[in-house]
Parts: sequence; structure tokens; C-alpha cells
Amino acid sequence: MENFNYYTPTRVVFGRGTEEKVGELVKAQDCSKVLVHYGGGSVKKSGLLDRVFRSLEEAGVSYLSLGGVVPNPRLSLVYEGISLCKREGVDFILAVGGGSVIDSAKAIGYGVANEGDVWDFYARKRQASGCLPIGVVLTISAAGSEMSDSSVITNEDGWLKRGYSSNFGRARFAVMNPELTMTLPKYQTASGCVDIMMHTMERYFNQCGNMELTDGISEHLIRTVMKNAKLLMDEPDNYDARAEVMWAGSLSHNGLTGCGTDGGDWACHQLEHELGGMFDVAHGAGLAAVWGSWARYVADARPQRFAQFAVNVMGVEAGADEMETALRGIEAMEAFYRDIEMPVCIRDLGVEPTEEQMRELAEKCSHFRKRTVGCVKKLDVDDMYRIYKNALKYEAKQIHGVER
Repeated sequence: MENFNYYTPTRVVFGRGTEEKVGELVKAQDCSKVLVHYGGGSVKKSGLLDRVFRSLEEAGVSYLSLGGVVPNPRLSLVYEGISLCKREGVDFILAVGGGSVIDSAKAIGYGVANEGDVWDFYARKRQASGCLPIGVVLTISAAGSEMSDSSVITNEDGWLKRGYSSNFGRARFAVMNPELTMTLPKYQTASGCVDIMMHTMERYFNQCGNMELTDGISEHLIRTVMKNAKLLMDEPDNYDARAEVMWAGSLSHNGLTGCGTDGGDWACHQLEHELGGMFDVAHGAGLAAVWGSWARYVADARPQRFAQFAVNVMGVEAGADEMETALRGIEAMEAFYRDIEMPVCIRDLGVEPTEEQMRELAEKCSHFRKRTVGCVKKLDVDDMYRIYKNALKYEAKQIHGVER
């Protein structure tokens, strides 16, 4: 087991009706003015935004609001939020929404607390020295941003999607009412479940040795999400299933499932970020579309690990050959994606990159040949291109090594 630091400062307020407590939670932060940051019409139509405003008013908290966050949140709105906060003297941000809203709030917080261009942090040119304090009212179980140190922003200039991680950006509190997720469309629920699973799978596929306890937590978390994702396809108002998925989303990305590991692989996230930047696809769906291609491409570097995943997570019977078991586990995961109506290839996303676009995706993912990604197998720009190409369409008899 590797050395590790585990830091989770976020207070979680979980359960039915907990959004009614947001006023007292914000007031306890001793702030003078709050920016309520949110996305589109759903928080308005559901009445959630009005309940949040009312709770703040009853607590005597001064606030203003900024909506308009979209999936794959845009840098332009972040700049608008930074300007608004500086002009109005905002000293606390309340994100009401899912991962995109929370990520946007974090970026605004970095921009207010630090001089210069906030994009510098996402472009890895410098590190933040602080962030406005953030609170969250979570409406979508997916990104885990409510308890993580990370955020992802899309720069419209070049459509670059980049992430930044800093403990300064961790939320002070997260209000989590599973009921708020019950009206989500089936596709968004399924996409969120994939995102949650992938946050643990990215950490699970690593180059480490013994991690019995962390592996057990990770394997059970993934199985729990798979079980409840299937339930929610037919029972969207199943509170217990919503609660299991919501809590799994936080635990999957707050560092718990990475304790004792080398940090994990994360190549699939990097590959998907470019798909999301270019085609604006749902993050979890994009991850499902590239995962099988990535897994087949790298499995020979860690066949034992993939075989363990196949047996312990996917319920595959162990064969005499680890690689054969590993491949059957990959196929089983793709079958699960189909069961919850998620893609297993890029064409399933409704997009079909040209040869030129796949080359561009690989160039951007490699930061224009300045980095490799992954740890199971370090991937350069040519590897990235081949994975995109293999992922373009699903081949029923696709085997490891296609197009390599």
C-alpha cells in the first residue's frame, strides 16, 4: 500500500428536505453577501431555487444570483461571475445544481481570490493561493464535485476542456437530498451513474500492489451503483436507490477509493474531456463510449488487475488465462452500459469524428504532444489516436490490439 493523505473537510447534510437548512448553513459561514450560482430552468421549475432564496432570506443572508451554467461549463460565464462577485463584494458562493454548476462556482471562486487570468490554473501555468468559500445544494448524482478538490471548465477559444484540482476549492458544506434527483431524465441518471463508477474505476486500475481494504470498498461501491442504476431505469422515484447513488457519487470522488493507490490511471477522463470539448456530449456517456476501447488497449499491461475486476465486480467466472478473463470482464461492463442505455462506442453518442478530428482530439489530449496520460500503460499521442479510432464503432469481435 502506498503512502497517502486523506482530506475531506466538507460537511455533508444528507436526506429529505435538507435544502430547507441552507440558510442557517450559509449564515454560519459568517459571510456578508452570497452569489447563488445555478444552471437552467429545472431548479426554477421545481421550485428549488425559490426555496433556497426563501431559506437565505429567513436567515437574514444577503444574496444575488447568476444562472446560465450549461453541461461542460463555459469559461465565458466564469469570467462574468468573477466580474459580478468583485463588483458586488461577494464573499461566498452557493452552487445549486450538479457537477457543472459546482465546477463553475469553484472557477469563479479561484478567479475572485487570485489576481490574473483564472484560466492559467486550468492551463497549468500557475497554482491558486486561495478560493472564495463554496457551499453546495446538489441536484444531480454524478460528478462528485460536491466533495472533491477538482473542477473542469471548457474554454470556447479552441474548445479546450481542462481540469484543475486544489484543496482550496473543496466545498464547506454539501446539502444532499436524493428527492431532488427524482425528476432527472433516464439518460441523465444513467450518465451520472457511469461517471460515479468511472471515478472509482480510474483509481482502481493502477500499478500498485496490496490494497485489500481499498479494493473491497471500490468493488462494492461499483456494484452498488450498478445495482441501483438498473433499478432507477424502471423506478425513477425510488428514494433508497437515489440515496445509494447520491452517496456513492460523493464517496467515489472524495479520495476514499484512492487511499493507498498511486492515484490511478485517469486516461479515460482525459480522452473524454476532448470529446466533450469538441462535441459537447454528456460526460458520463462519453466515458462509457471510450472505456471499452481504452480497456482493451491497455489490459495486457495489467491482466491480473483486469481479471480481478472481472471476477469481483462483474461476476465473471475466472478462467485459466488472466487475459481471457479480463476481456470477458470488459465485455460484461459493456453489456451493463447497454442495459442502462449508455453508449459503448463514439457513434452511439450521435457523433462521428472524421479522421482529421480524431487526430485533433489526440493532439489536444496530449496537450499538443507535451504529455502522456495514464499509468496502466502510458499513452502518447499515437496511442490516443488509436483508442479514439477503435472507439469510433463497436466491433462484436473486437480484440486487444485492433488498429495498433
